[in-house]
Amino acid sequence: MDYNQTIDFLFSQLPMFERSGGSAYKPGLQTSLDLDRLFGFPHRAYPTIHVAGTNGKGSCSSLIAATLQHAGYKVGLYTSPHLVDFRERIVVNGEKISQDYVVDFVRRYQEMHYQGHPSFFELTSTMAFDYFKHCKVDVAVIEVGLGGRLDSTNIITPVLSVITNISLDHTQFLGDTLPKIATEKAGIIKPGIPVVIGEAQGEVREVFIKKAQQEHSPLIFAQDGNFVIGSELRDGQLWINTVTYGWLRSELMGDFQLRNAATVLCAIAELKKLGYNVEASAVAKAFATVSETTGLMARWMTIAHHPLTICDTGHNLGAWQYIGKQIHTVEAPTKHIVIGFVKDKDVQHIVQLMPPTAHYYFTQASTPRALPAHELQNISAQANLKGDCYPDVRQAYAAARQNAKADDFIFIGGSFYLVAELLPTLKHY
Repeated sequence: MDYNQTIDFLFSQLPMFERSGGSAYKPGLQTSLDLDRLFGFPHRAYPTIHVAGTNGKGSCSSLIAATLQHAGYKVGLYTSPHLVDFRERIVVNGEKISQDYVVDFVRRYQEMHYQGHPSFFELTSTMAFDYFKHCKVDVAVIEVGLGGRLDSTNIITPVLSVITNISLDHTQFLGDTLPKIATEKAGIIKPGIPVVIGEAQGEVREVFIKKAQQEHSPLIFAQDGNFVIGSELRDGQLWINTVTYGWLRSELMGDFQLRNAATVLCAIAELKKLGYNVEASAVAKAFATVSETTGLMARWMTIAHHPLTICDTGHNLGAWQYIGKQIHTVEAPTKHIVIGFVKDKDVQHIVQLMPPTAHYYFTQASTPRALPAHELQNISAQANLKGDCYPDVRQAYAAARQNAKADDFIFIGGSFYLVAELLPTLKHY
């Protein structure tokens, strides 16, 4: 197979959660363990950092990887899902896995005649572990796909575990309460391995304390560490005031990045205790260039200036508690919101966080998981949100551009897949 045929095999013949939803979710580690054995246990060839959480785990994974890279380490980074190119998922020092390696890996897998039935994510995780071994990385940052305890990445024994936060998402798989979801995320805590928790309160905090005690794992709550003092905008750029590193310019915009920054700085402090040599200059450069360094995209990302146009991949209630507030704070005569969700999100509560005076462009991604635009329009009407329906994000964005004046504001988001379909249509992406 050539590269395009290989990608078609991965996308079309393997159960893929991003497209199929629950039918592609495989709780359990046996298949991942089988694949790991077949490929010679590649994840054992280098130390790893494991990152879970409901929101912010992609940003935190990328910031940690960027920091270690600027500190002089060769760093593998495994994240999901991708936005434009499958190869975004598997990166070494900012360079995506080569097309040739993807083709070769799948060829080797097929020649093994494995009798099991791996999911897309199980095979892709093994590909990442194998590629990082091939590249002889010094360390790899591994983002959990879904949950933690039964996620296919959970075969690793990291040097550090990181859990960003807990909010209600994927409740059909992880549980319908915050403590139940926290229990699943806490499944990445390994015996004796330190774990950083970004933020947790009440019963959720107790879940982590109990699990860490059971595993005799040092437990550090970033929210207790006073890592971040505050922030301010200077000429449209976010600056974060920190205890250890002073003012850091953040390439990532958005209110939620303050929480991510605290989590990352706490994780860096723990890595330094483990012997990683990280100078202040590496931290500053990582925060200032994380998107450029790792390829991270669509975290309150500006894609146009006149009118100001922002896209963001935040897609659940926890994320929208921050996104909604930030949209409200933008000063503009008229706000144009291009919005779409997948079916399993708490849309009825999310729409309550959106500005009622904005004009809405209801649309949907081309995944079977997408909530039809007219259903979103009906749900939104209950929150007094008004607008029109469009068959895809390209047409919805074109309408918003046509209607918006130069000093208006356009936002595109609600679904990772919606943003993923928009970016390739823009000239500079």
